Amino acid sequence: MVRKPPELSANREISISEFFEKNRHILGFDSASKALFMIVKEAIDNSLDACEEHGILPEIEVGIERVQRDEFRITITDNGPGIDRIEVPNVFGKLLYGSRFHGMRQTRGQQGIGITAAVLYGQITTGQRSQVITKRTEDDVAYMFELGIDIKENRGQVFLEKPMIWDRDHGTSVSITARGKYQTGRQSIIEYLKETAAVNPNMDLTFTDPEEKRFVLKRVIEVPSRRSTAVKPYPLGLELGEIQQIVIATSAKNMSDFLSQEFSRISRKTAGEILVIAGIDEKRDPHSLAPEDIRLMMEAFRKVQIMAPPSDSLCPLGQEFIRKGLLNVYGELHPSFYSKPVMRPPAVHNGNPFSVECGIVYGGDLPADSQITIIRYANKVPLLFQPGACAITKAVSETDWRSYGLEQRSGSGIPFGPMMILVHVLGTRLPYTSESKEAIASVPEIVDEIKSALRIAGRSLKTYMNKKEKRAKVMEKFRIVRELVPAIATKTSLLLGEEKPDITGVIAKIANVILVTEKFATDGDGLTVTCQIYNYTTDVASITIIPDPPAGEISGQQRSWDISGIEPAGEAEFTFHLDNFQGKYDGTVYYFTGQDVTKVQGADPLPGDWDIRGPEMMEEESDAGN
Repeated sequence: MVRKPPELSANREISISEFFEKNRHILGFDSASKALFMIVKEAIDNSLDACEEHGILPEIEVGIERVQRDEFRITITDNGPGIDRIEVPNVFGKLLYGSRFHGMRQTRGQQGIGITAAVLYGQITTGQRSQVITKRTEDDVAYMFELGIDIKENRGQVFLEKPMIWDRDHGTSVSITARGKYQTGRQSIIEYLKETAAVNPNMDLTFTDPEEKRFVLKRVIEVPSRRSTAVKPYPLGLELGEIQQIVIATSAKNMSDFLSQEFSRISRKTAGEILVIAGIDEKRDPHSLAPEDIRLMMEAFRKVQIMAPPSDSLCPLGQEFIRKGLLNVYGELHPSFYSKPVMRPPAVHNGNPFSVECGIVYGGDLPADSQITIIRYANKVPLLFQPGACAITKAVSETDWRSYGLEQRSGSGIPFGPMMILVHVLGTRLPYTSESKEAIASVPEIVDEIKSALRIAGRSLKTYMNKKEKRAKVMEKFRIVRELVPAIATKTSLLLGEEKPDITGVIAKIANVILVTEKFATDGDGLTVTCQIYNYTTDVASITIIPDPPAGEISGQQRSWDISGIEPAGEAEFTFHLDNFQGKYDGTVYYFTGQDVTKVQGADPLPGDWDIRGPEMMEEESDAGN
């Protein structure tokens, strides 16, 4: 019997929606516990990107309502610019539809998959339509949609559209019903929201969980996030096929105009050098380029001197956002030290610019007997899953933390200690390990840059710990001087039968320093701290003291105290209050002005960039030699 060949009609084209319907794990929807997280993540990414692009301070509400035992309704509402009603079916119902994929700049979302994949997952698992409400400032009314996805055609399918009155001037709300599992812990929605708030301290965030518990994180910065700028493609980061698409789309009439107008960092002079090396006439029509011509041109790109790609396409968090974000979200742990956020200069991977930022939080109520906590970010988005596959984890594990005072067995692996590390990698085209963007691929250039940032932050931690140890030794020294010298004087007087002499001048001559120390007491509202200044010199002393408490929680407006006229062997003090302080108190760091730096113990000279960086910053050391 002769087997017949399959009918030609058995082979057919499938849409991208059909592909992801069968392979939703690729987008991160690979388990019930991750499904709700992914829906919240994709919606918030869209909201924050929209607010950032339009200079809006974000106000986001997240609500999760239990419909059945394993079915939930997730609603995310923002105050973004709103969406043109004509675009709603495409934005929420068409995979690979977006405005950012072809632009070379840093954004949270780029491929146009995220929120549409969330709508698709809800439709697959519950058969329910999603609801979208949106309003622009220029619209008289809002529009409400009930929609789904036509999987065969990969397009949005609108079942209901109607105008409505909404109590917002502008914004968007999306509600998706999906099957999933709500959980708490490290890889949970509430943890993702906290980590999102840490790098978006200008956001008001409200979250209502399935038990109707409400969590609120208020903004601490009244400045919109800076928007990255789209730049032209960088020649050294492109594949042949990508250049072919630029050739098709260009309006340039000759090769000189083509290279200088369509690519970044190529001037007319550089274009001429490239064309000479490639053997291509500068007057040639670029539309006539064959694949072999493009290959020759790509080889010429590597032989000429082209500047590094512009950093305008990058949008770092910045020191203020990192510092205030960490204080706002993790201040309840009362850390004793916040490192100055480290900002690495832009580097290049595969022709695409990227950069690294990091910050360290140490001490307080953080557990000392467990591994440190690593908070990973890529383009301002928290990475909660696949930590073992991520370049950030690799860089932390391969850094020798023993030299910075942490326990690390055999000099590798995640160290132990009361510390959190925030690492943010930002770039125009970051290499992720999968389409779900849960981890950054361990590319050597990226790992090395992260290590460089960690070493700078680690040195600032070591400096803090050295100062803390030195301060403890100084206090012990002066405790001995203050107790021992008077005791010797008393014993000597008794033996000689003489009246005990005034030894204050003797103590001053032995010490010859101004000592700054403190005492503290808890009360019902927090902590009361008394700063004591002892003048162990032979001159009348004046000094200005600036306290830097663990979380910057001093009540009232006063931030510095001018102490004058302290007589030799005399003392002075002032008191301040730390509102709502709880947990372990590791002491306040004190800075001073108005005195010779060699004569003050227990306080550090006030840094020159104090007003720029804020009180809890430590000085950033250079990365030379590392």
